[in-house]
Amino acid sequence: MNPTYLHAAVLAAFAAALPASSVFAAEVSAAINPKAVLNSMERVADWQLANPSKHRTDDWTQAVGDTGFMALVGISGDRKYRDAMLAVGDKNEWKLGPNHYHADDHIIGQTYAELYLQLRDPKMIAAMRASFDDILANRRTGTLDFTVKGNQDRWSWCDALFMGPPTWLRLWSVTGDQRYLDFAVSEWWVTSDYLYDKEAHLYFRDSKYFDKREANGEKVYWGRGNGWVMGGLVRMLQYLPANHPARPRFEQQYKEMSAKLLTLQQPDGLWRASLLDPASYPLKESSGSALYAYAFAWGVNQGLLDAKTYKPAVQKVWSALVANVQADGKLTHVQPIGQDPKSFDNDATEVYGVGGFLLAGSEVYRMAVLDKAKPQTVAVANGTDGLRGDELVEVKLAGGIKTPVVMDAATSAILNSQVIGGKQLLFSVNVPAGDTRRYLVLPAERLAAAPPADVKTHARFVPERLDDFAWESDRTVHRVYGPAIIKDPKEHLISSGVDVWVKKVRYPVVDKWYKTGAYHKDAGEGLDYYHVGQNRGCGGTTIYADNALHNSSNFQSWKVLADGPLRSVFELTFGKWDAGNGRMVSEVKRFSIDAGSNMTRVESRYSASGKGPLTVGVGIVQRDGQGDYVTDAAGGWSSYWEPQHGDDGITGCGVILPAGASGFAIADKQQLTLGTAQPGQPFVYYFGAGWNKSGDFADGAAWQAYVRNYAQKLKAPLKVSSK
Repeated sequence: MNPTYLHAAVLAAFAAALPASSVFAAEVSAAINPKAVLNSMERVADWQLANPSKHRTDDWTQAVGDTGFMALVGISGDRKYRDAMLAVGDKNEWKLGPNHYHADDHIIGQTYAELYLQLRDPKMIAAMRASFDDILANRRTGTLDFTVKGNQDRWSWCDALFMGPPTWLRLWSVTGDQRYLDFAVSEWWVTSDYLYDKEAHLYFRDSKYFDKREANGEKVYWGRGNGWVMGGLVRMLQYLPANHPARPRFEQQYKEMSAKLLTLQQPDGLWRASLLDPASYPLKESSGSALYAYAFAWGVNQGLLDAKTYKPAVQKVWSALVANVQADGKLTHVQPIGQDPKSFDNDATEVYGVGGFLLAGSEVYRMAVLDKAKPQTVAVANGTDGLRGDELVEVKLAGGIKTPVVMDAATSAILNSQVIGGKQLLFSVNVPAGDTRRYLVLPAERLAAAPPADVKTHARFVPERLDDFAWESDRTVHRVYGPAIIKDPKEHLISSGVDVWVKKVRYPVVDKWYKTGAYHKDAGEGLDYYHVGQNRGCGGTTIYADNALHNSSNFQSWKVLADGPLRSVFELTFGKWDAGNGRMVSEVKRFSIDAGSNMTRVESRYSASGKGPLTVGVGIVQRDGQGDYVTDAAGGWSSYWEPQHGDDGITGCGVILPAGASGFAIADKQQLTLGTAQPGQPFVYYFGAGWNKSGDFADGAAWQAYVRNYAQKLKAPLKVSSK
């Protein structure tokens, strides 16, 4: 019989032999209960928050804990855990630890990158990117011999494989910079070739242990050290592209080590500090065991490890870990740093142990959620050569799922999603070039809780401000004017132009700014300094005939069709106006803005007297002074980077016609991107704005690149398949 299967059989027999009243039996049952798993995780996390570590907040010990907290953030319904991680980032000023090359001081970047994936605040990764760019420019190539001074500038000890390479890989995933991925992969295998015992399928801690032996004559392979490697393998495989040449090698090492470690699990479900001489190290140890629970559970959930073989081991170690949690939530039996692993207090704890526990819990939770479930699996493929980050995809819901939730298949995190029309599901994805990412759609009732949605778009009628209609994403804000302002004796404005409000925060500001009315000065969030008046502003339209503009009046009526959290859709109706030569035209515009986008999509339908097409000009107001106006007829876009507006900054505006532009014109200080509309048929265009103080666009070239790339993405949409 295969010894792996024999060991699993022994475990099953051991479990069956225990009395039903035992802690083990109770917790095995709880291990497949999502509510019980989440409750255990939150109790441990709450204790840790109430009893913070004395280490620096950028220290590896705290940062390992933070990786676990981020796993909890992905599944908990309580935002306090993410708030705690944001507080850590703010306290650290989003910087890495002080030792520039040391992997231990890089791991905090994993939390920064994962927070960035949710909130997309550029400050979260700016310092890390600058640091890693400097490391690449001054790359270390010295020996991994641990007795040589300065050797820790490279990953010369096995723990570093949890701390360093997954951080680099996460930065690649959010930037698309191939150098970070290449560094993480190549340096992993340099370390592996040096420290991995290809016969034992275990890692030496560092070169000092090559010739050391345990009391029983076996080689020295530390439990937590190999736990760091197993956790590191998982955290690499979560982000490494499915088609990457090195992925089979990573998976092979992961499977080899898993098979070996399964045989070393002790009867109580845990692993000991020494893997091959557990008798000399009899104390229970939670931190290394938690990392093995994390790795095994992840492999079962991914289908990389045989569920019949490994699931009993996962349930057994999870039960043992939960038994090490005191009533108040304190996780015990955590081997302290640098202390004799043969002798430490039973109630010893450390934040890195909590991190391992929470990581393990997130995958045990997923195992419980997916038990006997048949999720709708969605694959999203990026066939382009650029990162498709913070982009919405749309999929038709499978029958029977009324209240869906979306789980990232690689990480267990529940993603922001939105249902439109009862059948179409939207959610945000991050897909690197050439990669395919998978997502699981489940009924919400399968979860113990659901993380609250981050509201990133909003649209509403604003009667308290003269019938404005305003809308926003997490990147930009616009408004247009309604009928009340025409009759207002103070403003008396007739305009269908589009106004711009600029902002530097990712949360909604429209309601707040209208409530205070103080949005013409920047109080830290942004402001309204853009003047539209009777101009087209940024994205207002006109009928262009006889080299003249024929503008509609203010909108007459409105209707909101969807209001976030990821997409807001509304319609504005414009009454009849003379579009030249007595031809009367009316219009209904459907606006749609997505989270993560500076651009608004518009689908306009005209009704017109007479026959023949209409020439529509999508306008950008031209300012006095030196601006940068660029057009691309083949690409169907135009970009304008305005002159500096005093201390307020610089606004960029862009227009895209996906069907192509028929030409460009400048009339009455309006820059027009021209297209042809057939009455009764949809005329589709995009417009949007950026700001040099938002953190997204340093200069006109950056804004121009955004508009150009957006136009290209429209022609090469992500490929979405579902089963």
